Amino acid sequence: MKLIIAIVQDQDIPSLIDDLTKKDFRVTKLASTGGFLKSGNTTILMGVEEELVPEALKIIEDNCQTREITTSLLTVSMPGDTYIPYPLEVQVGGATLFILDVEEYIKI
Repeated sequence: MKLIIAIVQDQDIPSLIDDLTKKDFRVTKLASTGGFLKSGNTTILMGVEEELVPEALKIIEDNCQTREITTSLLTVSMPGDTYIPYPLEVQVGGATLFILDVEEYIKI
């Protein structure tokens, strides 16, 4: 058995969870926040039999597409100066995945 930890942008979560549960994957959803953009993410945990990992990854890939957004980072030119917004194109979306071996699985 494997534990899949997937960090996904919030807007991809509804369709992802729907598709995973339609295929009988069980998911646990945790709210999380990204460090760089301070944007909302969701971390999902899934216990998956090893032979089903490729199917789970395909569902995640199909639902979590990358896209570009324009955001502004605040910069300071000198101490005491005002903050100046600086527009920046960044790529968001997709998923960050960790796949771990599960030594033991117990369901009570």
